[in-house]
Formats: sequence, C-alpha cells, structure tokens
Amino acid sequence: MSHELMHWQPRPTPDQRVLQGRFVRLEALAVARHGDDLWHALQGPDPALWDYLPYGPFSERARFDAWLTNHAECRDPLFYAVIDQASGLALGVFSYLNIAAQDGCIEIGHVAFGAPMQRTAGATEAVYLLAQHAFADLGYRRLEWKCDAANARSVRAAERFGFTYEGLFRQHRVNKGRNRDTAWFSIIDGEWPRCRDAFQRWLAAENFDQQGQQRQRLEALREQA
Repeated sequence: MSHELMHWQPRPTPDQRVLQGRFVRLEALAVARHGDDLWHALQGPDPALWDYLPYGPFSERARFDAWLTNHAECRDPLFYAVIDQASGLALGVFSYLNIAAQDGCIEIGHVAFGAPMQRTAGATEAVYLLAQHAFADLGYRRLEWKCDAANARSVRAAERFGFTYEGLFRQHRVNKGRNRDTAWFSIIDGEWPRCRDAFQRWLAAENFDQQGQQRQRLEALREQA
C-alpha cells in the first residue's frame, strides 16, 4: 500500500471569516463586541465549565477581559465567538489550535459554552461549522479533538460528533495542580462525508418537533449514512 500523496500542497490557515449556520454563526472573537455577552454567559450556573480548562473561573471582570483580549489577539489558538442567531448574543467561545497547514492537520478545542448554549442544536452546529470549514473550504486532511480523559462530557461529545478514539497519552500535562491523561480523537478526510451528511440531516428543520426536540439522534443518522 502506497503512502505517497500525489500533488499534495500545504493548506491555507483559517482566516476567521464569518461562518453562518441556522442556529448560530461564528465570528472572530472581539472583546469590545463580545465581552459583555460572554461575561454573563460564562458566569452562569455551571461551575464545572472551567474544571478541565487551564484557566478560569474568573471572579473579576478585568481578569476576564484580559483573558479574552489575549485570546482575541492570538493566531494559534485562533478563537471564534459563537453567536446565537435568534438573540444575537455571544454565548460561547472555542478555537482552532495546533494548526499544521503543511500537514493538513487542525484541532478544535478551548471549548467554553455557557449554560444557555449547552446541549442545544446551536452547540452541535458550531462544531459542524468549524469541521466543515476545515475539510471543505480549507482542504485539511485531519481534524483532532483532545481532552482530559476524566472530562466525561468532552469525551462523550467527541464520540457523539463522530470522532474516532485513538488512544490515551498518560501523564500528558499538569492542569491546575492535577495530572491530566489526554484522550485523543480524530476525524480524517475520508470519514468526513459520512459525518457531514449526518450533521446536516440532524440539523435540518424536519429533525425537530414543535417543542424543538430531536426526532433522530446524531449517532443514529451517522449509522444510516
């Protein structure tokens, strides 16, 4: 089996263009535009939000704004604000990171979605928009998702979104004074069409009843693809 890549060229880096969805849109993080919304959204009733992130929680607005400013100015990780289309409010942030344009490899991480956004169609759509942009627009070959192996919510999210578990990096990091074993997941370009089709069918209006409840699970739609 040949491992040669014919005509491979390094891919462009993301340019933070606005990515429009039905439930949310993604735009470049900007403190002046998003700071107030995010301060309220991320100060919500979910104390576990910051448990597995290397920063936070923030008890003072000045420290929070400094954290946002640092992220907004960074190119890797490259941060996006997640805007709820219905309300116009910024309800979360996340990023591309470990951007390896020469290899066509990129990661989604630094996920901080406020309580109003968690377990919503918009949260799923936000991940879909970054994944679709990476594969379809930028031509990347591999999309990664990494998390603390103790972070059951993030592990479950990776599995639900269609990422394949690749292994455990033991004692990979020290985070807030505790050991972090890192679970690695990925989707590669040959797998993306099946995942993409399932995302699109799940996000379609006909997959939700009048109460906004899903009719079919994302995992079930992927199995049918």
